Parts: sequence; C-alpha cells; structure tokens
Amino acid sequence: MTGFTLVNVLGGLLIVTSMMVVLAKKSKTAAYCYAAQSLVLVLSFVTLGATTGSAELFTWAGTAFVTKVLVVPGIILYLSNKVGDAGAALGPRVNKSVLPIIIAVEVAACFAAVQGVSLPTALEVKPALAISLAHFFIGLTCIVTQRNIVKQIFGYCLMENGSHLTLALLAPNAPELVEVGVATDAFLAVIIMAVMAYRIYKVAGTLDAEDLMELKG
Repeated sequence: MTGFTLVNVLGGLLIVTSMMVVLAKKSKTAAYCYAAQSLVLVLSFVTLGATTGSAELFTWAGTAFVTKVLVVPGIILYLSNKVGDAGAALGPRVNKSVLPIIIAVEVAACFAAVQGVSLPTALEVKPALAISLAHFFIGLTCIVTQRNIVKQIFGYCLMENGSHLTLALLAPNAPELVEVGVATDAFLAVIIMAVMAYRIYKVAGTLDAEDLMELKG
C-alpha cells in the first residue's frame, strides 16, 4: 500500500467518524467521536508528510493533535458537564435514517466534482480530496438538521476539519503560519460558541434551537 493510498483510506475513516458525530445522541459521545476523527486527520497529515517529504505537515499534525484531538473535545466535554443531559433528548429535525442518505449524496456529488481537478498535488488523492470537500456539506447538514445547539457546534468543527484537510492536500508545503492561523481561528471560534451555548442555557433553560426562534430584546 502506497502512502497516497493510505491517505485515501484514512479519508474513508473520516466519513465514518463524521457519521458518528452527526448521529450521536449525546454531546459527550459526539465529542469523543470528533476526537477520533481528529486523530485520523492527524494520521493523514503524518502520512501525507512522509509521502511528499513535506516537513510542514508534521508541524501541522502536532498542532492539530493539540487543538483538535485534545483541546476542542475538552471544551465541549466541559460544556456538556455544565449543562448536563439538557440536550440528550433533542433529536434532529429530520428522521435519523435520512441523514446517512443525505451524507452519501453529498459525498457522491463531491466525488463527481473533483474528477475535473488536474492539479499535480491532487491527482493521487482525489478520493481524500472529495471527502475533504464533502465535510463542508456534512458540517452544514449537521448545523441545519440538529436542534441541540451543542451538536450544531460540531457542524462547524466538521467543516473546519474538511477545510484543514483540503489545504493539506492541495498545498502540502504551505508555511506553518498558514496552518497556525487556521487552527487559532477555529479554536477561538469554538470557545466563543461554547460560551454562547452555556449563556443561552443559563438564561433560557434550553439547548433547543427551535425554542430560540423568538428572541426578546
């Protein structure tokens, strides 16, 4: 198995873990699934770095391990402990059996879209590139279909993981400063969203987005 083939296989695992995040009933379970996905992302960076000889990707992997595998899930777990099981009973706005079908359609559409990509860096990793692009739509699906505000945060995280992998696949030699900027932006965004979710729960006593349709000034 070549390094590029392994990257594509790891891309398949990203889809599996994304499905687990979207379908998880409890926020804590989703946090652990997201940590698992981020670990797969780190392994993708390491494999791609070893295959392409890009030392920058090893730095990316180290930063992603700290921020995505440890810190971001830790923030969500801390938030989940603060709000308890307030959102555990909040199912998605659509039938859960429909979500895998939606995700499968999104992935298939992205596979079709990348067939026209002819960049040298992407020729060997088109399956992984398609999956990285699909994560934007999977994350958006999570945001739109989930009623639990905490679960909606994971939608953003999935989108960010997808953009992270896309950048690595298309520009493996990009300066570390670019990756640090992306990671810092995502890290701060998750903190802000977690604080907002906690404040909403404390003031409104709910994590249901549908209960917040009418806001009073």
